[in-house]
Amino acid sequence: MDQRISVITLGVSDVQAAAAFYERLGWKRSSQSQDTVAFFDIGGAVFGLFGRQALSEDIGLPPDGVGFRAVSLAQNVGSTEAVDALLTEAEAAGATLVKPAESVFWGGYSGYFADPDGHLWEIAHNPFWPLDDTGRVQLPA
Repeated sequence: MDQRISVITLGVSDVQAAAAFYERLGWKRSSQSQDTVAFFDIGGAVFGLFGRQALSEDIGLPPDGVGFRAVSLAQNVGSTEAVDALLTEAEAAGATLVKPAESVFWGGYSGYFADPDGHLWEIAHNPFWPLDDTGRVQLPA
């Protein structure tokens, strides 16, 4: 089985408001976006925003998932200063700081924010995972 994730989709309460939040973070919306769905190129994969109700109907499950959902998305960056800067940028764009950045047990530095729909994002510097020239993690074999 191919282990490549090609699309990550978040169910959101308002597609246009959520897309505007990610645009304030500097993300570029694809021309393939529509009123009911927004797409962003995230370097080899697609990040999508779809109405929570519509996504739940597509999946066939109730839309009422709230609180901790046992999942987070993460962005790894090249320094502790970059972690602090991105958390500040996210707050300025409308995110809620969930956990301020700090040195963590595994030897890195990270913090968390929630986007306007409550989706959790970790911003981390992992000194054991180098980044290539494009910012992609070079995971050791």
